Amino acid sequence: MKFSIKKEILLHSLNAVSKALSSKNLIPILSGIKFNLTKNGLFLSASDNDISIESFIDKTKLENIEETGSSVIQGRYILEIIKKLEGRIVNIELLDNIKVLISCGNSEFNLNCMDASEFPNLNMEEKKAPISLKKSEFKDLINKTSFAVSTQETRPILTGINFKINENKLECISTDSYRLAKKYIILNDQVDEDINIVIPGRNLIELTKILEETEDDIQMHVFNNKVLFKFDNTLFQTRVLSGTFPDVNRLIPSSFALEIKVNNLEFYNVIDRASLLTNEKEKHIVKFESNNDELVVSSNSPEIGRVEEKMSINKNNDNEIKIAFSSKYMMDALKTIESKNVKLCFNNDVQPIIIKDEKDKTLLQLILPIKTY
Repeated sequence: MKFSIKKEILLHSLNAVSKALSSKNLIPILSGIKFNLTKNGLFLSASDNDISIESFIDKTKLENIEETGSSVIQGRYILEIIKKLEGRIVNIELLDNIKVLISCGNSEFNLNCMDASEFPNLNMEEKKAPISLKKSEFKDLINKTSFAVSTQETRPILTGINFKINENKLECISTDSYRLAKKYIILNDQVDEDINIVIPGRNLIELTKILEETEDDIQMHVFNNKVLFKFDNTLFQTRVLSGTFPDVNRLIPSSFALEIKVNNLEFYNVIDRASLLTNEKEKHIVKFESNNDELVVSSNSPEIGRVEEKMSINKNNDNEIKIAFSSKYMMDALKTIESKNVKLCFNNDVQPIIIKDEKDKTLLQLILPIKTY
């Protein structure tokens, strides 16, 4: 294996595949990135058994190919080396199958490498009829739901995002059992069979990091135990979680005793200031009380002190509400709302609070109240 390539082209692909590297992996070969140089171009691959990523650089983007071949290079080192090189063209050469020579400008690195034959077969198969959607839509779906996934491994299914596809509707739902995020989009094409899978939230967040927010398409190839995402010259494969995602739709009330409209930014800042005197031990609790066209948000900590914030609101009737909730959960939900105004929907102090974007009907957030009164 011997070739030359522009530094920024190689770095772009290395940054993408390095998302599949794991420092905790007990299998040494999986700490490396596989370089496979063919007459058609360079394939870079990495896997931690949970996600696998392959990036292809076409031969037209290489400066030259002197000798094809393959090797596995330590991922952490190759990435840092390429980042810090000062020249424009990087030369990479495999020596005796055990070392790789990397040279650029006045720099030269000699790295130990591993045998490519030991690298697992990633089996990146594709389906004839994948599901296509815009990258920008996909990123928006994940960004507005991934924050609500559970970080606790006690219920593994809740660490993922539930993807449901029925005909041309794709819905994403996440919950950690204290809050819920739900958003859907309408696909351009009808999907033949219903899909109901759960993909690890952490994996989807890694995917969004390498996904540029453009109007180009990303393809989803769904299998029983894995999903392959294809975009640009990159393949991103993730396992799916086994088990059944809870039916959360029954938690969402269909009618409300009171709806309050507030300015999103002002309300976020009110909650933010009220949360300054809260702590994690007490779940960052703030109290929320309506009084005619005024809202009072307060928090009280015996060790620290008390804070009270007021703001004007618009209600849909004369009902009042007195309720408490986690300020952190409310702020996380408000961050996903892009409209100027947000609608808060209540029934009583023990039923879920529903948060809606005034203009985006496809997005819904839910928070369970905390009983303090």
